[in-house]
Amino acid sequence: MTYSGKQLDQKVVNPSQIRNVIRAFRDKLPEIFPNRQEIPKTLIFAKDDSHADDIIKIVREEFDEENKFCRKVTYKSEKDETNQTLDPKSVLAWFRNDYYPRIAVTVDMIATGTDVKPLECLLFMRDVRSKNYFDQIKGRGTRTLDQDALKKVTPSAQTAKTHFVIVDAVGVTKTLKTDTRALERKPSAAIKDLMMGVMMGAEDEDAFLSLASRLTRLERQMTPKEHSRLQELSGGKSTREIAAALLDAYDPDVIVEKAIATHQLSATEMPTEGQKEAAQKALIRAAAALFTGDLVEYVDNVRKVHEQIIDTVNLDRVTFAGWDQQAQDQAQSVIQDFSQFIEANKDEITALRIFYNQPYQRRSLTYQMVQEVLDILKMQKPALAPLRVWQAYEQVEQVNGKSPIGELVALVSLIRRVVGADATLTNFEATVNRNFQDWVFRKQAGALKFSEEQVEWLRMIKDYIATSFHLEADSLEYEPFGMGGTIRMYDLFGDEMDTLIQELNEALAA
Repeated sequence: MTYSGKQLDQKVVNPSQIRNVIRAFRDKLPEIFPNRQEIPKTLIFAKDDSHADDIIKIVREEFDEENKFCRKVTYKSEKDETNQTLDPKSVLAWFRNDYYPRIAVTVDMIATGTDVKPLECLLFMRDVRSKNYFDQIKGRGTRTLDQDALKKVTPSAQTAKTHFVIVDAVGVTKTLKTDTRALERKPSAAIKDLMMGVMMGAEDEDAFLSLASRLTRLERQMTPKEHSRLQELSGGKSTREIAAALLDAYDPDVIVEKAIATHQLSATEMPTEGQKEAAQKALIRAAAALFTGDLVEYVDNVRKVHEQIIDTVNLDRVTFAGWDQQAQDQAQSVIQDFSQFIEANKDEITALRIFYNQPYQRRSLTYQMVQEVLDILKMQKPALAPLRVWQAYEQVEQVNGKSPIGELVALVSLIRRVVGADATLTNFEATVNRNFQDWVFRKQAGALKFSEEQVEWLRMIKDYIATSFHLEADSLEYEPFGMGGTIRMYDLFGDEMDTLIQELNEALAA
C-alpha cells in the first residue's frame, strides 16, 4: 500500500508508526531527564482530533497507565471513561496544577496564549509550516519555574525548570517555515558574534534587530540571579532595556523624537535628514556602549546554560534516538572548561589545594570551603554549574551512581574526578558509603565489635559527612545528632570518641 505523509494519520492510520514514536520517547526519557521518578509534564501535538485519540490510546498502553495519566486538551468538551463531560478548562487546570495528567495531547488549543509553567517536554507528531505559529508553540515550554513550584506537580525534580526539551518525531525543526519574524535577520549568526560586532562598531540593522530578538528570548529563560548579574555588568540595564536600545536605534519614530529633543525643535518643526542621521548615530552609539567584553562573555555563558538539545525520531521506524555529535562536542567542551578552571585555581582556593595534596589531608575539608569553590565558580564561570558538568560527563563516559541532588555534593564528586582521586566520575555519597563499609569491616575484623547503637551513630556520622564533607565535634549538638549529642556519643564510645571522628573524617574522604 502506498500513501503520502499528508495522508498518514488522516486518510490512513498506521498504529505501528505511532507506537514506535511513543515507545522510543518512553525508552529515552531516563536519558533526557535523569533521576526522575515520574514522567515530566509533556505536551504532544497531533494532526487532528482523530490522530490525538490514537496517540492517547497508545500512550496509555505503552506507559501501562490509567486514563488520567494522559488526556486530550481541545476547545470542545470531551467525555471521560465514565461518560462524564470534561470541561476543557478543567483538564487544562489539572495539567497545569495537579500531578495528573502527566501527558496532554492537543491539536492547537494550547499552542498560544495559555501558560503551563511546569511543562518540560514538547513532542511533535505533526508538522508546522508557519514560523510564527511554531514559535508560539515552542513558547509553551519556555516558561521558567522555581524548584519548589515545579516539585508541587513533579516531586522528583531536583532543580528549578531552566530549560525544556523538544522531541521531534516528524522533522518539524527542519522543514521550511513561512512568516519568518522580521526581527530575526541573521539566524545563522551566533549571539556572541552579533554582540561582538555591535560592541566593535558595526552599524548593521540586521545585526541590531537579530541581537534584540535573541536577547528578548533569552530574557524569558534567565533566573533572577542571572538578571541581577547582567545588570551589574551592563551598568544597571536589564536584558529587556538592552534589547529596547538596539531596536530604538532603527525605529523611525524614536529617531525623530531623538532629533527633535537634541535640536530643541518646536512641535511644528520636523528634523532634517541630517539631523535624523545624527540622532540615529547617537542611538547606535548608546546601544553599542552597553556591551563590554565581560557582558558579552557572560551573556554567551548564560545562553549556553539555557540552550536546548533536540532529539529527532524518524516517522516510520526509529533510526536514531540519542545525543548527536554536536551535543557530544559540547559536553567535551564543558568538561574541558571545568578541568581548566580547577587547574587554574588549585593554588588560590583552599579546598582545591587540599584536593591536590595527599588523601589524608582531605579530612580537613569543610562545608564552607566547598561553598567557597561553588561561589567563585558561579561568579566566574556560570555556565559550569556542577549539575550541568555532571550531565556532560554522563554523555561521554560511564559514571558511578545517580546524579547528586545537591550542587555541593556534585562539585566535590567532579573535583575528585578532575584531580584523579576517582578514576571515573562517582557520586561522593557512593564513595563515602564504600569507604564506610571498608572502614567498619577493618575495625570489626579484630577484637573490636560495635554494638547496634554504636553502628547507628556511626551511620549518622557517615551520612553527615556525605553531604557536609567534615564532622566537627560541635556538629554533634545539631541535627541529626539530636538524641543526646556529644554526651550520648561519649557515653557510647568513651575516650575513643575524638579518635573515631578523626578516623572517619580521614577514611570516608579518601
